[in-house]
Amino acid sequence: MTFHVTTLSDFEAQVPEIIHHLQGAKKIALYGEMGAGKTTFVRMFSQYLGIEGHAASPTFSLVNQYKYQDSSGQVAYMHHLDLYRLRNVQEAFDIGIEDLLFDPWYCIIEWPQLIEPWLPTNTKRITIEVMEHSERLIHIL
Repeated sequence: MTFHVTTLSDFEAQVPEIIHHLQGAKKIALYGEMGAGKTTFVRMFSQYLGIEGHAASPTFSLVNQYKYQDSSGQVAYMHHLDLYRLRNVQEAFDIGIEDLLFDPWYCIIEWPQLIEPWLPTNTKRITIEVMEHSERLIHIL
């Protein structure tokens, strides 16, 4: 499935449809070049879930955790990882990647290439492709 996004408001308007096409998957690997809009996607995703505040890039903290209420009113979590700065797989294991990949919560991973072999089989992969100007193609694989 591919979505064509031309503006930020267009991107935001398409988030519910994008989430629908994830078919309930809770683990999401985000691919795209620097500045493609991966963190923007996570911000809009978190707003859609009802997470209060501004989801920030975990470039230096590596993992950010956000709390929200799911559709049944229960406390739920979303983990946002940015693995760009990791040098090897051991560093991913040191930050607890195994726990995050196999818990029941959302886990959205920017720059997941390093841990690709360890991603659960039901992980959805999203590629954000930069086109001209502010246009993006969002591919759900």
